[in-house]
Amino acid sequence: MQLTPPAQLQHTRRQRASVLIIVLWICIGLVSITLYFANSMTYELRAADNRVTGLTADQAIEGAARYVSFVLSNFATNGAVPNNTQFSCAGVNIGDARYWIIGRDPAATPSVTEPYFGLIDEGSKLNLNRAGTNTLSYLPNMNYDVAQAMVNWRNTNANPDLTYAQYGYSEKEAPFETVDELRLVDGVTLEVLLGEDLNRNGVLDANEKDQNGNGQLDPGLMEYLTVYSREPNFHLDGSSLTNVNTARRAQLLSLFQNANVNNATALATAIDTYTHPTPPATGQTFASLLGFYLFCQSRGGMTSAQFATINNDITITATNVNYVTGRVNINTACADVLTALFMGSGIAEQTAESAAQTMVTYRDQNPNYLDSIGWMADALGTGNQVVTTMAASDKLTTHSYQFTADIAAVGNYGRGYRRVKFIFDVSEGAPKIRYRQDLSRLGWALGTKVRENLNLVAQATK
Repeated sequence: MQLTPPAQLQHTRRQRASVLIIVLWICIGLVSITLYFANSMTYELRAADNRVTGLTADQAIEGAARYVSFVLSNFATNGAVPNNTQFSCAGVNIGDARYWIIGRDPAATPSVTEPYFGLIDEGSKLNLNRAGTNTLSYLPNMNYDVAQAMVNWRNTNANPDLTYAQYGYSEKEAPFETVDELRLVDGVTLEVLLGEDLNRNGVLDANEKDQNGNGQLDPGLMEYLTVYSREPNFHLDGSSLTNVNTARRAQLLSLFQNANVNNATALATAIDTYTHPTPPATGQTFASLLGFYLFCQSRGGMTSAQFATINNDITITATNVNYVTGRVNINTACADVLTALFMGSGIAEQTAESAAQTMVTYRDQNPNYLDSIGWMADALGTGNQVVTTMAASDKLTTHSYQFTADIAAVGNYGRGYRRVKFIFDVSEGAPKIRYRQDLSRLGWALGTKVRENLNLVAQATK
């Protein structure tokens, strides 16, 4: 038997070892590539899941918008403002997604830290295309110069402001189309527009700075202004309202009798004599429904409850005017808006603030007695300076036809956050979407409690 020489045996072993090492390196490479692609697929799976949850949230928002349209069709009749007890607006399930409608609580203090859920009444705000310089200047954190710049922007007869040349554009000299357009107005900074509420959810979140350290939210102009408040000067079925400035005794008498108003005959006669006196006397007109109510109260002893029976059927505006723009709904306006409106009408600051707060307190305590403009006189007194001053102009109403639905949604496991703001208009009958704006970029706006609840649900399902 011939043995393999040691040198040859050692060479063979080296070759086999080299092959083994090469094979091991190949295996390591293949395993690394496998792990790399597996890890990449994990990220791709997560990304795909995020895209799916995002699409789910998008569709939830579309479904919520259709639901809001249904709610307005059923509950926003005759200018009524739906409240959040009449419909679902928080944590509503649509398939694997949930949605919330971020609103504003008229009775809440600015120190709240969790969002309120419900619709926002655009009629509770000052109309940016109708409010005067004085009224705008009395809003919180405003001054006369900025208010004047805002009015000049929309004024078709204003002298050109050369200040805008440095920005590369000129004044619009046409009505505002959105409140966001204020960013183009000289002097209106983001601080003026948004205040401390950077994500526009109505509360001071943990990541938002309390600039003056007062422990409460100081909002910007976004909270107080709108361009959408308008009221139809007709019944939504197309029939005309009764114009109390032109109606004669027989028509007024029929109106009062159908509504079971006390002293109908004497009151109809008194109104007809006031608006259509015997020549050569000149007839007078009512400047507002509040003024008409004060007349009916003084001449016929009419109460605000009785006035509510005809409140939805009368007008002081000519029948050839289809819509009245810019009235403020005293049933939903905040104290700051009411104060600015009163001061802009010539009321002293202390008197205006006191009246505004009294009205807010009254409506919180008497939610079932707000069916007509007459409750303002009940709250303040018929001889109150604010009442008599506001009766001389057509700036107030108890009706609203435009509403904001600020809808936020998440998909499965609380992922895929989306947020879209809709403004609905029911002034023509069926609800229509007048404005849509994606607010997802502003970040989380549902507060800490919703986040914590979503985290608990996600953990429970794992």
